Amino acid sequence: MQKRWFQILVFFILFFLLVLLISETTFIFFPVIKVLGAVAFPIIGAGILYYLTKPVMHFLERHNVPRILSIILVFLLIILVLFLFVIFIWPIARDQIANFVESIPSMVKMVEDFIDYWQRNVTDIPDQVVTAINDFTNNLPNIIEGSLEYLFGFIGGFIGQVISIVAGIVLIPFFLFFMLKDGEKLIPFITQTFSKKKAQNIRSLLTKVDHVLSSFIQGQLIVSFAVGVLLLIGYLIIGLDYALALSLFGMLTNVIPYLGPFIAVTPALIIGVFQDPMNLIWVSIIMLTAQQIESNLISPNVMGQALNLHPLTIITVILAAGSIAGFIGILFAVPFYAVLRTIIVHFYGTYVDSKKNKDDALI
Repeated sequence: MQKRWFQILVFFILFFLLVLLISETTFIFFPVIKVLGAVAFPIIGAGILYYLTKPVMHFLERHNVPRILSIILVFLLIILVLFLFVIFIWPIARDQIANFVESIPSMVKMVEDFIDYWQRNVTDIPDQVVTAINDFTNNLPNIIEGSLEYLFGFIGGFIGQVISIVAGIVLIPFFLFFMLKDGEKLIPFITQTFSKKKAQNIRSLLTKVDHVLSSFIQGQLIVSFAVGVLLLIGYLIIGLDYALALSLFGMLTNVIPYLGPFIAVTPALIIGVFQDPMNLIWVSIIMLTAQQIESNLISPNVMGQALNLHPLTIITVILAAGSIAGFIGILFAVPFYAVLRTIIVHFYGTYVDSKKNKDDALI
C-alpha cells in the first residue's frame, strides 16, 4: 500500500516538473504551436464534416456503390446543401439582420421615452434610483455605440484573418476527402508497432474515442438543427419579427450544451418585447417547449447514452473552459472533456482488469 502511494506521489512530482519544464521552454514549442494552429482549422472543419458525412458514405457502400463514387456523391450533397442555403435562406436572413440594425435607433428611442414617462408619472422614487436612471439614460447612446464599436472591431479583426480562413476553407475538402477515403486505416496504422495485446487495448480505446466524437458531433448538430426548426415554427406562429434570423441564431448557439438555449432566447425576448410586451410570455413558452421536446424526445434518441455526462458537470466544464480559452473553449469543452473522460475510464478499467487477473492467478 505504501509502495502504491509512493508511486502516485512520484508520478505527480514528475508531472509538475514536466509542466514547469514546458513553461520555461516555451520558445521551443512556440513554432510547433504556430504550425498546429495553422492546420487546426481545416482539420477540425474536415473532422466535423467527416463525422457528419461518414454515415452517408457507409449507406452508399452498403448498396454496392464504390467508395470513390460514394465520396463524390457526398461532396455533391454538401455542395447542394450550401447552394440551397445561399439561394433560399441566406438572402432572407441577411435582409432581416439589416432591418434589425436599422431599427436599433428607434428601439433606443422607445427605451428613452419609456424611462422619461416613468420618471414623470412615478413620484415615490428614491433619489439614488433617479440618479442611476438618469445616468443610464444619458449614457445609453454611448453604451450602444461602444457595443457596436466592439462588435465591428471584432468583425474587423476577423476580416484581418480572412486570408488564413479562406486558405483553411480551401484545404477542408482535401482533408475531408482523405479522411473519408482512408479513415478506417488510421487505427491499424497506429497499432501496427505494438504487441498483439497492447494493440488490442489501444484499438479498443480509439474505437471508444471515435464513438464518443461521432455521437457528440452528429447528435449535437442534429439536435441544434431540430431546435432551430422548432423555434422558427414557433416564431412564425406568433408573428415575431426577424423569425428566420433569430431561429438561425438559436440553431448556432444550441451547439453549446445547456447554456446555448439561454443565449439564444435573449435577443428573441428583447425583440419580442419591443414588438409586443405579450411576446415576452410567448417567446419564453416557445423556447421552453422546444427545449422540452429536445431534451425528452430528440436528444435521447439521437445521442443516446454515449456521453452519459451529468448536466452540472457539463455546465462546470463549459464555464471553466470559457474563462480559460474564451468562446473557442466553450465550443470544444464538452467533446474534449468527453474524450478525456473516456481515456481515463478506459485505462482505469484496464488497470482494474489486470489487477484482478493477477489476483486470480495467485489464487
